[in-house]
Amino acid sequence: MKKNILITVIVIAVLGMIAGWLIGRYNTMVTMEENVENAWGQVENQYQRRMDLIPNLVSSVKGYAKHEQETYTGVMEARAKATQVTIDPSNATPEQLAAYQNAQGELSQALGRLLAVAERYPELKANEEFSKLMDQLEGTENRITFARNTFNDTAKEFNTYIRKFPANIVASIFGFQYKPYFKAEEGAEKAPKVEF
Repeated sequence: MKKNILITVIVIAVLGMIAGWLIGRYNTMVTMEENVENAWGQVENQYQRRMDLIPNLVSSVKGYAKHEQETYTGVMEARAKATQVTIDPSNATPEQLAAYQNAQGELSQALGRLLAVAERYPELKANEEFSKLMDQLEGTENRITFARNTFNDTAKEFNTYIRKFPANIVASIFGFQYKPYFKAEEGAEKAPKVEF
């Protein structure tokens, strides 16, 4: 009788340890996944900040360069397209992130064309309101870079954790999935050619 009680106690203790280990790993993965989603929220916040600056920037340039309608339209169309591409970070795929990044890249290119127009108007560059908007845009671009880097770091930490043994077993049981990364823009590996 005592032998059966001892075996039962040992089995219960072992099962309790396994359950505790599973719960600990699961809770760690939940925390890490929440960190990834929070980092994604910061990326979206910074992109939204840029979206909010664009109409003011376009209006400032429009006042000086009235005949550049095609450029303004391109910026606003790129902005509209970028706002339509959304991602649920809990189910994000590399393809979805690439589409999001592509839409944001198109907006960056359109902004570049708008700023090239602004370069042709010295009186615009001297305008205090335009200068403030440019400073805000530059700061926002820096914040976007920082937020993207933070997202990648957080996603890397999560991805590494769920791929390591034995956590990968818990991850597969509970459906934790790989989080995609932001990648460098295509052509970023080549230095721009500067000619004088």
